[in-house]
Amino acid sequence: MAAVCGTHRSDCNPFTGHSTVEFECVEPTDLIVIHSSQLLGDENFPAKVLVDIAHRVGPKSASGGYNRAIIAKIHYLSEKTLITKLAAQKSPLQYNGVKVSIFADQPTEVYQQRKKFQDVRKRCRDAGLLSGFVGTWQTRLRVTVEGATKYFEDPEAAGGFLDDKLGEVSAPDITSDWLEPATQYLVVELKGKLTTGQRYQLYTEFTGELSDDLAGLYLSEYEEDGVRRVVITSQMHPTYARKTFPCFDEPALKAVFHITLIHSPGTIALSNGLEAEVVNTTIDEVAVTRTRFEPTERMSTYLLAIIVSDYAHLSSKEGDILIRIWARRKAIEEGQGDYALNLTGPILDFFQQYYNTSYPLSKSDQIALPDFYYGAMENWGLVTYRETNLLYDPLTSSNRNKETTATIIAHELAHMWFGNLVTLRWWNEVWLNEGFASYVSYLGADKAEPQWNVKDLIVLDDVQKVFAVDALASSHPLSSKEEDIVLPHHISAQFDTISYSKGAAVLRMLSDFLSEPVFVQGLKSYLNHFAYGNTAGTDLWDHLQMAVDANNGTVTLPAGVNDIMKGWVFQMGFPVVTIDTSTGALSQRHFLLDPEPNVSYNNTWLIPIRWMKPGEVQGDTWLMEKSGVNSEMKSGGDWVLANINVTGYYRVNYDLGNWERLLTQLNTDHQVVPVINRAQLVDDAFNLARASLLHTTLALRTTLYLEGETQYMPWQSALNNMHYYYRMLDRTEVYGPLQDYMKKLVTPLFLYFKNETSEWTQVPPGHTDQYNQVNAIDMACKTGVAECQTLTTTWFKQWMDTHHNTIHPNLRSSVYCRAMAAGGEAEWKFGWDQFKNATLASEASKLMHALACTNDTQLLKRYLSYTLEPNMIRRQDATSVIVSIAGNREGQDLAWDFVRTNWEYMFTYYGKDSFNFANLISGVTERFSTEAELQQLKAFEEENGDFGSATLALTQAYERTTANINWLQENKQDILDWFNKQNIQNSSPETSYGSCSVSWTLSTV
Repeated sequence: MAAVCGTHRSDCNPFTGHSTVEFECVEPTDLIVIHSSQLLGDENFPAKVLVDIAHRVGPKSASGGYNRAIIAKIHYLSEKTLITKLAAQKSPLQYNGVKVSIFADQPTEVYQQRKKFQDVRKRCRDAGLLSGFVGTWQTRLRVTVEGATKYFEDPEAAGGFLDDKLGEVSAPDITSDWLEPATQYLVVELKGKLTTGQRYQLYTEFTGELSDDLAGLYLSEYEEDGVRRVVITSQMHPTYARKTFPCFDEPALKAVFHITLIHSPGTIALSNGLEAEVVNTTIDEVAVTRTRFEPTERMSTYLLAIIVSDYAHLSSKEGDILIRIWARRKAIEEGQGDYALNLTGPILDFFQQYYNTSYPLSKSDQIALPDFYYGAMENWGLVTYRETNLLYDPLTSSNRNKETTATIIAHELAHMWFGNLVTLRWWNEVWLNEGFASYVSYLGADKAEPQWNVKDLIVLDDVQKVFAVDALASSHPLSSKEEDIVLPHHISAQFDTISYSKGAAVLRMLSDFLSEPVFVQGLKSYLNHFAYGNTAGTDLWDHLQMAVDANNGTVTLPAGVNDIMKGWVFQMGFPVVTIDTSTGALSQRHFLLDPEPNVSYNNTWLIPIRWMKPGEVQGDTWLMEKSGVNSEMKSGGDWVLANINVTGYYRVNYDLGNWERLLTQLNTDHQVVPVINRAQLVDDAFNLARASLLHTTLALRTTLYLEGETQYMPWQSALNNMHYYYRMLDRTEVYGPLQDYMKKLVTPLFLYFKNETSEWTQVPPGHTDQYNQVNAIDMACKTGVAECQTLTTTWFKQWMDTHHNTIHPNLRSSVYCRAMAAGGEAEWKFGWDQFKNATLASEASKLMHALACTNDTQLLKRYLSYTLEPNMIRRQDATSVIVSIAGNREGQDLAWDFVRTNWEYMFTYYGKDSFNFANLISGVTERFSTEAELQQLKAFEEENGDFGSATLALTQAYERTTANINWLQENKQDILDWFNKQNIQNSSPETSYGSCSVSWTLSTV
């Protein structure tokens, strides 16, 4: 098992460095704050931080201010307790002469890193506020601090920015220091106060380690042509820049970075700016390459990127913008970067037109990394990706892989303006940054691939997805109070489904009721006004309101933009709108899957409602209060359908008469109902039933018409909801009748695609038709359709026999999983070998998830053990594998036991602030539905205490488990009776359950 750096010191790679900070104080202060992370110390590795203060007199500029003096406002709450962020106001910094020395000898040998970091100019403006030096600190680290006034004989020792004038006035001595572990502050107290109007330089020396923890500056290894190679890369977001070098690590404290990297000859260095100079030289008689980069634009620390590798690249130009795709040399040679290269130019051009603002940088680098926690990261000018999300091979990648690449590239490039050019002031409004990029990623991908109609898929992939989380009483508003989001694990926890998917859904609704032209007009104004600065969410509402006002009544709103958005942003959850078509009465209430007894939620939203009667969309209306009346919604015998195309972020319920009319329409001519709303009706009905607002059997009846449905969105919506039934019922007596019913439902779809593809020899022409073909095969095999099982096992066996894979890339995820479920150790071992030897990351990902589909518990245990060995399963993939195993009914208990047994190790291994823990807790508890499992969950919490960024996920797991228990008690018998009734005339002796695992991998090709 690989050692964890910080636990086994001999297996870690030390680095040393120093940094110089220059600041000017307007008001006296005797406190300086420093953060720095992984500055380690023990008997074998005596690390330290040396802190010195020196006074500097600098020349004034013609305008009377100091040259390049940068203004920032820092605040400090109390003398001994720092419990808040440093920045009270977002202002820029300057990092001059950031120098990093990175040397990698043989990849399996020792990696050494020496750092020479930066000159930071900082000004503290307000009385009693302090200016300080910020980095990270971890409670497990021991650091000593030594301080005295010191003047440097060698300017290079201070990063090249100290000069002869430094010694003219002495600086106060350091008298004491203390740690604030929770906020990761190291506070240095001075003997005297700094003098108003003077500039000072703070010099620090530090020692740390270059580890493989995927945070800050870290080391990643991969194998190519039998040779182990290394990439040194970085992940600064959200609070890991401080792990790499001491810095003001908050989004409001923007800076211009002047970066130089010193690295081994033969390697390539990349950073945010374009390479300005590359020189081969020697330092201390060692041959090195020194790469100096263009200064960055003013930006936040979390957007900094530093990478050293021996990668290759592809390049093109979009106007004056240099576009480069970087990846492993073999991946580039095989053309895996071609699709990304061809997409990037058109998407950049689309966003330049959409924002009416030119791309602000000279180049756009995108790089695929073998080890990366996140899907991608929007570092300004150097975007980092997991290999699965950037690389695409038309011969072996699926259309799902292609869409993923397109939408994620669009998401990250959208950030170049919204997030990077204009940055939110603090992490409490992460949703506006990530939600906006998620929303417009569909627009960018649609521009690049217009034939896909990808914009509609936001309903499945974001709206319905986040409804499930936001319907919990443990959900949270989009925006929080700034003072509630302070500690690193608070910050990490903000990057959840609410921020991304609810944010996207709410902004889509906003764009719809404003109209896209007005929305874009306000957005352009916002970006131009706040370029290179920081904002709060209300700033965007103000500029959208200006756009509304400028259009002279073109858009009619019942209230101002800010007033409309308050409810959606500051209230958790969402409403269900109930329409009584017999009277035209409308009402709203907070929708909760399992309302807490004796708890009343009095939330009210201003709700835009677009609705229709058969054949005609009616005029839009607004529900402004808890209840209202719209006489036009009286049915008169026709059905009424609200929330057309699900542009609003709410569910809809109706009187039973209208539900019956809608069901009749679906069963007679379903195409009269828009396809997105067919998906909506199924999803709303099932979730209203889970909340006891509709009878469960009525929800089940919305699936009856699917025997005649071939469109992807309604089918996927239904399968997503039946997925919940499988999780709850596959360990009960309802499982058999459920399988029989689903087999009856899916068989016509399976035969439809068999015919459409000429016996599976062709590919359906439509993008979403290809997705639904996968659903047909996956579900048919899962429910025991013999023809399907024979088909998939035959395809897989042919691959095993010939070592030539003829399975179409679109179908591989489904076929691989079904083959593993039907097979034994031989199939599993073959799949494992193919996984380890795969040269395309997306192919490896398909195999990795399929390996969790086996029904052999010994193989599942073996697979679980591999997640603790990075040479078997990469650290970035460990959580995903565990969750996939938990999704297999044979693996649920194994995965839960594994997590409980190894929690302390994993918590140390990944770091408590890692977002992976929230995913892990949610994944392994998703099927919990018994009182025993609820008690196990409580015991797990009591035994382990601190859950870091997974704290909210644990609370949600309690709530879901309780809701699941209640749902089963109330509905299991009715569901069993309904399935039995439907199956009376449809029983089939050839149904087989033993060969199909219910480890859902629908449409993950």
